Amino acid sequence: MSFFSTLFLGIISAALVNNVVLSRFLGLCPFLGVSKKTSTAVGMGTAVIAVITLSSAITYVIDHVILRENLRYLRTIVFILIIAALVQTVEIILKKKIPSLYKALGVYLPLITTNCAVLGVAIDSAQKSYTFAETMIYSVGTAVGFLIAIVLMSGIRERIEHNDIPESFKGMPIVLVTAGLMAIAFFGFKGTIGG
Repeated sequence: MSFFSTLFLGIISAALVNNVVLSRFLGLCPFLGVSKKTSTAVGMGTAVIAVITLSSAITYVIDHVILRENLRYLRTIVFILIIAALVQTVEIILKKKIPSLYKALGVYLPLITTNCAVLGVAIDSAQKSYTFAETMIYSVGTAVGFLIAIVLMSGIRERIEHNDIPESFKGMPIVLVTAGLMAIAFFGFKGTIGG
């Protein structure tokens, strides 16, 4: 199998078949909180792509160069510190370059620091002993999967807003039902590629 087909299949597998939000249920807080409008969902998804990709690259290098075998017990703490530093950097950049997106994301931007999807990708890659290339493919695919899920959810939520919904389902209940139906739909990809 060629490099490009392996790259493509790896990204598709991480994005659709093993979607971090809809099949592993990681990163639900920003997924449910920021998916009210498509514009903010795209912004959050893009920020998560940047943070997951950069943090995976940095944590891979630190894990293999500094932590090695005798300091692996510090892995989680070091990974959290790296992710927090990257989120702060993204936050500063957004505040200066795109203040409207910064305000729209609000409290959910700092929550990327504690987004278990970001930490989950870094720890998952380290535990599965992925090479650097495999780590990058996995992290990009996972981040793209997060973007796909949050943008789909925001599109559905924008349409739901204009529909007649029973009183007991208004607000978060219909959002959770929608997320459950999306998860069922994404489980349809299992067994196709890398599932």
